[in-house]
Amino acid sequence: MSSDAESFEFPVQKTDSEWRAVLSREQFRIVRQKGTEAPHSGEYDKTFRTGTYNCVACDAPLYKSATKFKSGCGWPAFFDGIPGAIKRNEDTTFGIMRTEIVCANCGGHLGHVFKGEGFDTPTDERHCVNSVSLKLREEKADGKK
Repeated sequence: MSSDAESFEFPVQKTDSEWRAVLSREQFRIVRQKGTEAPHSGEYDKTFRTGTYNCVACDAPLYKSATKFKSGCGWPAFFDGIPGAIKRNEDTTFGIMRTEIVCANCGGHLGHVFKGEGFDTPTDERHCVNSVSLKLREEKADGKK
């Protein structure tokens, strides 16, 4: 994972008009304009089905369901992304220092990552992700997607 997503050139590049054509109004607000969905409102907050969570904008795989955990924060929580799938960026909005996470393929805003909150995870991180930024590709019982 990178430490400076803003200077990174993302493989998938589209204009705002092109993004608006493929994303819903809410998806565009969150993924392209760095919005946040209301807590406990997202489709994947309490979902624990087996599969891969992909970027809603470009369909790049971001998180494996095995890294998802119950945090009680109101948004889907993961302790790690698929290697190379997530870029990190300093975020000082609201006068506080946070780490924004974005899709490494298209730069779509996912949410923020927090460290040291005491969750019993291998990375001691909580990737707090907007459900609307994700698309679950479920794995069937035979292991196929």
